[in-house]
Amino acid sequence: MRKPALLNNLQGKLMILFSLFALVPLSALGAFSVQTAKELILNIVTNEVDHVARDKVELLKRWISERKADIAVVAGSSILSSTDPYVIAAYLELVRTNYRVYSGFAVFSRTGQLVYSTSADSPVPDGAEWFREALKGRLFMSDIFFDPERMDSFFLISAPLPEKTGDIARVICATVGTNTILSAILSVSLGRTGECYLVNREGMFLAHKEPHRILTENIAQSESFKNIFNARSNRITYIDYRGIEVIGSSSRVEGTDWALVVEQDRDEAFHAAGTLTRYISLVIAFSVLAALASAWLLSRYVAMPIHKLSTAADELAAGRYDPNLINTKRRDEIGLLLKAFADMAEKLRHREKDLETKVHLREAELKETGVELQKTQQAAVRSQQLASMGQLAAGVAHEIRTPLTSLKLFLESVESDIEVSTEFEEDFHVAMKQIKRMEDTINRFLDFARPQEPLFSDVCVEDLIKDALLVVGPRARQQETVIALDIKPSLPTVRGDRKQLCEVLVNLMVNALEAMVLRGDLKITACVQPFSNGEKQSEHVRIDIKDTGPGIAQEQIPKLFDPFFTTKATGTGLGLSIVLSIIQLHGGEVLVSSGEYRGATFSVIIPSAGKNKGKNDGKDTDS
Repeated sequence: MRKPALLNNLQGKLMILFSLFALVPLSALGAFSVQTAKELILNIVTNEVDHVARDKVELLKRWISERKADIAVVAGSSILSSTDPYVIAAYLELVRTNYRVYSGFAVFSRTGQLVYSTSADSPVPDGAEWFREALKGRLFMSDIFFDPERMDSFFLISAPLPEKTGDIARVICATVGTNTILSAILSVSLGRTGECYLVNREGMFLAHKEPHRILTENIAQSESFKNIFNARSNRITYIDYRGIEVIGSSSRVEGTDWALVVEQDRDEAFHAAGTLTRYISLVIAFSVLAALASAWLLSRYVAMPIHKLSTAADELAAGRYDPNLINTKRRDEIGLLLKAFADMAEKLRHREKDLETKVHLREAELKETGVELQKTQQAAVRSQQLASMGQLAAGVAHEIRTPLTSLKLFLESVESDIEVSTEFEEDFHVAMKQIKRMEDTINRFLDFARPQEPLFSDVCVEDLIKDALLVVGPRARQQETVIALDIKPSLPTVRGDRKQLCEVLVNLMVNALEAMVLRGDLKITACVQPFSNGEKQSEHVRIDIKDTGPGIAQEQIPKLFDPFFTTKATGTGLGLSIVLSIIQLHGGEVLVSSGEYRGATFSVIIPSAGKNKGKNDGKDTDS
């Protein structure tokens, strides 16, 4: 049965598979859902905690205002000005019975003497702040105190009792119990971990569902306290005094230094979000398993043909290509790729045969070229030998010319002093003519062998090196030698004979190439070398020619520049002698550094232009 066209298309197959298992959108949706749920829960819990805190504070403020109003009314009664304690007792007992929040009243004279008290443990006025404030004519409310015996907290409210003249005659102090109001305030409906407590500015608990914490535990160093009284660090979630992360809200009680705090554990608040996260994680896990199964199927369908193609490519590279490796009946992109590879392999086989034919032809040509090169080298050797013989002959000619000149002078003096007989006169003139002929021949030979006088001019070192490389470059390429140039910028020019200096560099480069035979590295460096001669400072140009050949033994280095000394089988030993003589004519020097099996470096040091004062100044072509 013919498959639908979409299934014969690789792109269509990939689109169908990855559309079924859209892991990335699913994961993003799950993460977004969890994050949204957490933010929603946080907002709901925060709002609820804020509302509870505000409601509790308003309730506490209203209750405190009522107590202050009660004391103001009681203090305004004329009954408390009576001298009859029974009248005062009856009135205060009536107030205490009706309101049920006052555990006791006490009336003190201006001097602090107790006038009347409803209980035996009345507060002591000596030095007490509530007494001083009341004598100043102000209503005063103290901090909350805790009675460990009765497990009850309370606070004091004092007020002045003025006379008709306006002077303060007495002070009333009421002990207000907080059980009723604090029971209503501390009771909150915020799950299992919700709580409400009251603290003062010093960090002491004034009210707490656990009585043992009241006025005994200080939380001034906790994040809870910092979140209450430090506006810059006001956060919704923080670590409370128990070391548990909570969601909390606080509100200051107006007219006091108290703060009411409402908190709920974060873990409890986000329990629903955790459940949602687990469900979404399960869904994603199942989706991942399904995606893995699909990826395995995809690898079987796509990766296996590609693996076969890779194997066929390796076989083709090794010359063992088998067309049966990539036989396929597929008509999608993979099938087209396999067929294209088979066509390419066939074409490569034909090209390989053509290349083999061409290589054989090139090898034959190279052999012919090698034979010609060998002949050329042999001719060069013979030329060098002839040059050496010429130098030797020049030396011999010089030695012959001296006695010959003496003989000529002697015969000329004899001719003037002694009469030659007629029969020997012709022989004498023949001898003199032959001596003259021999002298002319020797002079011409010496003129030919004698080095030419250098022609000085300003020479660019970089151009000089490049000219020398033009000469030795073909030989370097022939023996596969890598030439590296390191010419420093802004080199000064040198004063010298361009032809002779080029001859020096060529001679040294050729020696380096001959030392490496095949391959190797030839590095040519040119830089400025400061030169100090007493107080005078000058610049010299240094040219280093370094090879990677077998090197020169240390005992042979002092003999290198001696005429006719050579380490080569076919050398004449005159090349380095000529190099040294030319450089000395230019006021420079030649240095050698080498060792066996670590190459050799020949350094040519020449004064820069304007500093060249050689043994023979020669002719100046710039003047």
